[in-house]
Amino acid sequence: MKTITLVFGAVYGMLSVILGAFGAHALKKILSVERLESFETGVRYQIYAAFFLLIAGYILKFETKTENWISWFMIFGTMIFSFSIYGLSLQDYFGMNLKFLGPITPLGGLLMILSWTLLIFYFVKMKS
Repeated sequence: MKTITLVFGAVYGMLSVILGAFGAHALKKILSVERLESFETGVRYQIYAAFFLLIAGYILKFETKTENWISWFMIFGTMIFSFSIYGLSLQDYFGMNLKFLGPITPLGGLLMILSWTLLIFYFVKMKS
């Protein structure tokens, strides 16, 4: 699980840079200000998740199910949250109706919140 966490952290970080640059240059010309801001929100939270996963990958021992869920919730939460925002931001450009993603986005956010919550409990239960 440690390797999976670190790999997702690195991949999310790399994609954040790529997508951030893509948004700043290519999408700036084709998206409305509102859609571009939404896209940038997805990128911002994805980079936060990348840092979270990289740090968690180094501090967690992955000996318990809770420790594993900390990573899985962040991995899937980010995937659902950020990538649904990317879809919603680009739906007009691609000529697709992706409005169904609107109610899905908060589920990704909820999983991310659960990941942070479990990490808090992990720290509270740690023996110094």
